[in-house]
Amino acid sequence: MSETHPDLLFRNVRLVDPASGRDGAGALLVRGGVIADIAETLATSGGAEIIDGGGAVLCPGLVDMRAALGEPGFEYRETIASAAAAASAGGITTLAVLPDSDPAIDDPALVHFLRARGEATGRLTILPYGAVTRGCRGEELAELGLLREAGAVAFSDGARTIHPARLMRLALAYARGFGARIVQHPEEPSLAAGGAATEGELATRLGLPAIPACAEAIQVARDLRLAELTGGMVHFSRLSTAEALALVRAAKARGIAVTCDTAPPYFALNELAIGDFRTYAKLSPPLRAEADRQAVAAALADGTIDAVVSDHQPRDADDKRLPFAEAAPGGAGLATLLAVTLAEYHGGRLTLSRVIELLTIAPARLLGVAAGRLEKGLAADLCLFAPERAFRVTAGALPGKAQNTPFDGRALEGRVLGTWKAGRRVFG
Repeated sequence: MSETHPDLLFRNVRLVDPASGRDGAGALLVRGGVIADIAETLATSGGAEIIDGGGAVLCPGLVDMRAALGEPGFEYRETIASAAAAASAGGITTLAVLPDSDPAIDDPALVHFLRARGEATGRLTILPYGAVTRGCRGEELAELGLLREAGAVAFSDGARTIHPARLMRLALAYARGFGARIVQHPEEPSLAAGGAATEGELATRLGLPAIPACAEAIQVARDLRLAELTGGMVHFSRLSTAEALALVRAAKARGIAVTCDTAPPYFALNELAIGDFRTYAKLSPPLRAEADRQAVAAALADGTIDAVVSDHQPRDADDKRLPFAEAAPGGAGLATLLAVTLAEYHGGRLTLSRVIELLTIAPARLLGVAAGRLEKGLAADLCLFAPERAFRVTAGALPGKAQNTPFDGRALEGRVLGTWKAGRRVFG
């Protein structure tokens, strides 16, 4: 036993591990920072610290495959250290980070930098996305092969759509050569330019510049065709409309290499959340009509959507304290990712195992990393949570720097009791 990796014995817990199909009462032993044993009952290991879960759920540490960090370039919004604190409070132990920072992650040295900075926190594995284009400017391809060698888990231009069709075709073809995904922001940019809300009665009544909902489906349709042409793997992030989801569902049935995710606002909120110009609910893509929200929830249940992401976009007060059309889009999502997704379980739309799958093994498989599983020999990245324990989201009291939550004031069920990274307790 060492100070950094004490032996731990979790007892009286409900073990939920969708990767193995495990869901039931059990015990788990951690030795030297890795999972040493899992069984219905385990005898006390000499010198091990016993953690009685009181019947709470013990699952793999969450794997969040989409978050922006303020660092590098926007440290006033968030730092790696503050994001790590928020992630730990949300049960997240692995975080895929977008490349549209300043500078953009288009250089192998920056991939190494982010991975090292994550390791230095002692509480979070950071998995950088490499930029698809230099500077994420959408003009010429970055050195995808070198970025991949340096440890980029996939390629994206973050919140910017890869717009030129020829460039997207090249990116899909090149990335296919080393088995990597292109992660696209699915919004036709010329239709979305300057927009602040989804086109419709609400945007008209509020006098807001609007984005037609079909801007998402138009981009998805084009890129599905390019994926079919190249055989490359395309991943659409934060799908939010019924039309786009129907296209992905049909493409999967035809065998096209397509995957997708969504974020909690798109199945837990609709466009009415912007209320009287509530900038915390200004997101990208914008919140949608109720029929689209219901379609996203249905796609979580039927497997069309592969993962749920936090889409953590830190903003400070000056970013949001502006007229709605001028305010920066984005919401803080790390600390609320689990609890908002659990609402689908509490509402009877998803099983608990499906919720945990969407937040652990499913994103881990998409990223190609050994995480999101309770398995002997793997690092003991763990999340202990009480599914029924309620709390209220309060902007200003969230862990981390970013307080711009669209769920401010909302009562949620599912409190994280503890988070462990490689066997070391980092929250709770």
